[in-house]
Amino acid sequence: MKSLGKTRWSRSVGRAVSVGLCGAALAATALVAPGVAQAVPSGPSAPAGPESHPEKGGGWDLKDSGTDARFRGLAAVSRHTAWVAGAKGTVLRTSDGGRSWRNVSPPGAEGLEFRDVEAFDGRRAVVLAIGEGEASRVFRTADGGATWTESFRNTDPKAFYDCMTFFDRSHGLAMSDPVNGKYRILSTADGGRSWKVLPDKGMPAAQEGESGFAASGQCLVSSGSRDVWLATGGAQRARVLHSADRGRTWTATDAPIPAGDPARGVFGLAFRDRTHGIAVGGDYRADQPSPKAAATTGDGGRTWTTAAQPPPAYRSGVAWLPGSRRGALAVGPTGTDVTTDGGRSWRAVDAGSYDTVDCTRDRSCWASGEKGRIARWERG
Repeated sequence: MKSLGKTRWSRSVGRAVSVGLCGAALAATALVAPGVAQAVPSGPSAPAGPESHPEKGGGWDLKDSGTDARFRGLAAVSRHTAWVAGAKGTVLRTSDGGRSWRNVSPPGAEGLEFRDVEAFDGRRAVVLAIGEGEASRVFRTADGGATWTESFRNTDPKAFYDCMTFFDRSHGLAMSDPVNGKYRILSTADGGRSWKVLPDKGMPAAQEGESGFAASGQCLVSSGSRDVWLATGGAQRARVLHSADRGRTWTATDAPIPAGDPARGVFGLAFRDRTHGIAVGGDYRADQPSPKAAATTGDGGRTWTTAAQPPPAYRSGVAWLPGSRRGALAVGPTGTDVTTDGGRSWRAVDAGSYDTVDCTRDRSCWASGEKGRIARWERG
């Protein structure tokens, strides 16, 4: 179980470890990505809107969130609508492109750590709180956050939920760090109203010390109606697990991302279809290098190849650019990088601190992170 923030709790040593993830100040630079062409859809279908596309140049435009909470959960619905979820049980929603943010946090959630949010539109969203035992919970809203229903509360002290993903508006999964030697998968078929633990017979055994990182809401991602991938770290080898049947059976593949330490592994995944994916990660400690912070796959995760020119440091979030088959953004506490060749090479485009990134069908990209930072990519 990996929980990032001011503190990381570790079962193996039974103590809290400060991680001190401090980001650099924002320094917007131009981004030109010629020839970028589709992205993984993260919101409902929408006509192409005003192009705030990274390939057109520009940079992140910080929005005033009105809070200092750290937002590791982000669901970008469109250029106008986005949700963020983070520390101190905070959930915010905008419907005007980030000019204003409505605090729609579930009542009484101040002591929870939200690390993932999945939104279907401006009214329906599901958020995941992480932590040991009953700290791991799922909440659902169908009225834009005016009211919330707690649809799941973990009662197993061995479980620690990290991430969540949805295949469509009804079917979704959440994952827990290994329980009795195997990752635990939670499933819903009614849009998050109810959940059940799936049998673990089809789940490979976890490595000693292996777990997921609740760093960006991207340690569990899906593409299409049945394919889902799970990112791991903390063990001797970083791995990516894949299921083609909505989490019933899984296969595991080693990933060439730094491993061999509780602070290293794959932190974020993005798939633009069921075969083409990007993995990012490294070592989240600010004083440690991450020489191989990105890798790619073209066969659904059966094999992974290290980026020839990876990002210069640890990255926790990644997203395919709207309308592109070869362009993607990666973010982390020390900056943002872009690729225009499907993840084989990356170049820095911004020095601001962000934990996660998400792009939409109407050609919009959002990012969020520490100290209430939320931004949308704007043309130069």
